[in-house]
Amino acid sequence: MLRSLRPWSRPALSCTWSRLCLLTMKVQSPEFQSLFTEGLKSLAELFVRENHELRIAGGAVRDLLAGVKPQDVDFATTATPAQMKQMFQAAGVRMINNKGEKHGTVTARLHEENFEITTLRIDVTTDGRHAEVEFTTDWQKDAERRDLTINSMFLGFDGTLFDYFNGYEDLKNKKVRFVGQAKQRIQEDYLRILRYFRFYGRVVEKPGEHDPETLEAIAENAHGLAGVSGERIWVELKKILTGRHVQHLVHLIYDLHVAPHVGLPANASLEEFNKVTKNVEGFSPKPMTVLASLFKAQDDVTKLDLRLKISKEEKNLGLFIVKNRKDLVKAADSSESLRPYQDFVIDGAGCHCACL
Repeated sequence: MLRSLRPWSRPALSCTWSRLCLLTMKVQSPEFQSLFTEGLKSLAELFVRENHELRIAGGAVRDLLAGVKPQDVDFATTATPAQMKQMFQAAGVRMINNKGEKHGTVTARLHEENFEITTLRIDVTTDGRHAEVEFTTDWQKDAERRDLTINSMFLGFDGTLFDYFNGYEDLKNKKVRFVGQAKQRIQEDYLRILRYFRFYGRVVEKPGEHDPETLEAIAENAHGLAGVSGERIWVELKKILTGRHVQHLVHLIYDLHVAPHVGLPANASLEEFNKVTKNVEGFSPKPMTVLASLFKAQDDVTKLDLRLKISKEEKNLGLFIVKNRKDLVKAADSSESLRPYQDFVIDGAGCHCACL
């Protein structure tokens, strides 16, 4: 739920002939203030001293605006990776994990904390999975290349919110929209189809409201997911399965012909899936506990594993549920009979395993 961000200044719109309107406002919530550890203060002071802009970016801003302290905080800057490296070396700051440098990301360690900082970027070319990037100092250009409006905002260390695409308004109104044209954003990275579903389950209050253009773009480009690695797909799919509106979203995945490209069976048991998703409300089932209800045979689990490279534990859970579903359902009226399986199928205690 969105909570008050007071004290904050009245939102202001700043426009020029060459730009979209920029919403700016001040955020000074307790969640925002709690981020200012000794490490972050030192990092901010270093960038100010070297005249490079540094802001909190993306998902962390979204969480802060929703009144939630983010678990991970990413940063964006006008400094290039070379400038950051030179700056950190001169200040005696340790740098780790240099694998992201070609995409503009440098990870610095200050006061026993890691800070992942990425140079503002423009996607020069994309193939639906990878992008060749060009560095920029233009904050709006970087925002344009992000997936959803609610993930395209920046937050300055003085609490100033920089919102180029009405992400804050969408968050308040519980809407999930792509930045710009949905088709273009999806074709830049087909995994954004699943990210749309994931954030829809996280943000939207009631299922069923979608922009027709977005659904059309998803249906037209669902085939692109066939070229995305199974590991990346499984990360997103698990979050969809454990989020809200899961029944609505999985039906949509089938209606829009996404399912065959992410390893889900064509001949799925959607009726059984409906029963399971209804019965697990209020519990925390493991993703495979929910997903297995779609499978009619153990071979469906094997095919899923070949596509998504799921863990051995997840595969064994899927095989177990498919093989023993009838016996588990018969035992559903007895919590004692089902107690031995609770830790196996849910995250947490107390599930009445009629969910199986």
